[in-house]
Amino acid sequence: MHDDLIARARTWQAEDPDPETRDELAKLIDAGDLTELSARFSGTLQFGTAGLRGELGAGPMRMNRSVVIRAAAGLAAYLKNHGHGTGTVVIGYDARHKSADFAHDTAAVMTGAGLKAVVLPRPLPTPVLAFAIRHLGAVAGVEVTASHNPPRDNGYKVYLGDGSQIVPPADAEISAEIQAVTTLHDVPRPDTGWETLDDTVLEAYLARTDAVLAPGSPRTARTVYTAMHGVGRDTLLAAFARAGFPAPILVAEQADPDPDFPTVAFPNPEEPGAMDLAFAKARETDPDLIIANDPDADRCAAAVKDNGAWRMLRGDEVGSLLAAHLVRRGATGVFAESIVSSSLLGRIAEQAGLPYEETLTGFKWIARVDGLRYGYEEALGYCVDPDGVRDKDGITAALLITELASVLKEEGRTLLDLLDDLAVEHGLHATDQLAVRVQDLSVIARAMRRLREHPPAELAGLPVTKAEDLTQGTDRLPPTDGLRYTLTGARVIVRPSGTEPKLKCYLEVVVPVADHTALPAARATAADLLTAIKHDLSTAAGI
Repeated sequence: MHDDLIARARTWQAEDPDPETRDELAKLIDAGDLTELSARFSGTLQFGTAGLRGELGAGPMRMNRSVVIRAAAGLAAYLKNHGHGTGTVVIGYDARHKSADFAHDTAAVMTGAGLKAVVLPRPLPTPVLAFAIRHLGAVAGVEVTASHNPPRDNGYKVYLGDGSQIVPPADAEISAEIQAVTTLHDVPRPDTGWETLDDTVLEAYLARTDAVLAPGSPRTARTVYTAMHGVGRDTLLAAFARAGFPAPILVAEQADPDPDFPTVAFPNPEEPGAMDLAFAKARETDPDLIIANDPDADRCAAAVKDNGAWRMLRGDEVGSLLAAHLVRRGATGVFAESIVSSSLLGRIAEQAGLPYEETLTGFKWIARVDGLRYGYEEALGYCVDPDGVRDKDGITAALLITELASVLKEEGRTLLDLLDDLAVEHGLHATDQLAVRVQDLSVIARAMRRLREHPPAELAGLPVTKAEDLTQGTDRLPPTDGLRYTLTGARVIVRPSGTEPKLKCYLEVVVPVADHTALPAARATAADLLTAIKHDLSTAAGI
């Protein structure tokens, strides 16, 4: 076993094109560090519907140039098998460690396989890549990013020619082609032959951002903006300038791309502490709202002043606000969301006489809804221009929420006033999440098994009227690893995260509201119910 492990490590090292990871592996081999070598060689990073994501380092269980070259070769083989052997593949990347290297390796592999590779000119937001696929008529796109993961991670996200992220069975077919790459010596990688784009595609993307706003709408809301050490700043500032909004006030400490994300534990606006610097800047400058992007700028967060203190709006709150704004502007087409997002969207669509769809979690599903006009997911993802970007887009979402804040400002109102109106009209839809981060993935499997074998009969005193195991699929949804409980006046969904070692539980309670004066009591009731559901669910799951 020991000799076999060392032999596999040496074989891998001999092929590794990156001197850094070659040295890293040499040190582990020389030190005889079998524990660490076992961790690196216990399998391979699995290519799934999120593509690849993992910690940077040497070996098949880490993100590195060898793993990326294999992934690119697998994607190229898949495209050839599907009759796209001479098509264009467009490649984008963020500002994380090794992102540019992974992008250029991908371009070399595509070129060597006979495809036409084009690379975006520099680190740019993921939505620019998603836009570029359709704009350039590409057969596929690759974005090198780990989105809002910790600094030591990177990832590899794959889109097909429709501009949407891959879904089954494409992921399994690409994965099989990756497994078939036995040695990197079989993968041609020329030094030249691909094209690095100029700013024409970015300009075309920015020209489309204007289309998400209503002609002649107010553009007066003042914003504080944080790029969270990512790549959003320049694109967002350009979009805001084109639209005629006041220039956003930047959170200077987080404005420049920095792959080490020095001011935050997790570069995700939802994580505790991530927005502290933005709140401080807002207290100093008193804007109408705060806008934040995650590092690859496909997500958008908004924060508002609530009774004198700044607070983040939940993704579901922003999702409902944008929906109400689009309805008021006369939008037509399908409104869609994932099953873990608030059911308020369905109520808004129904009242407006608009079609509504629920999908599995992830924009790879939302973006595929026929006739989509607007889609959102509670994890701060919004698709407000599906004809341009078939994915979540934190730049156009920021424009739209700032337009709404401007419209309300002209009326002497705020985003919170509109949320109150929606609660009175449709009931207070309060959402929360119970997320358990684990070191050991078996904890998640155990919790799911326990809930399947002993489903709760009630939570917070509310009877469970329907318990669904989503691995079976439903009449509207394909199978997925999840559980859904429908309660009287509440809903709970439990699922393992697709991108992080987390068990996620999504909770929603709906409390009827007679009028605006009843809102404080309804909020107190909802908060108590959510707390009790969390407690009872934790007990039921054994977490």
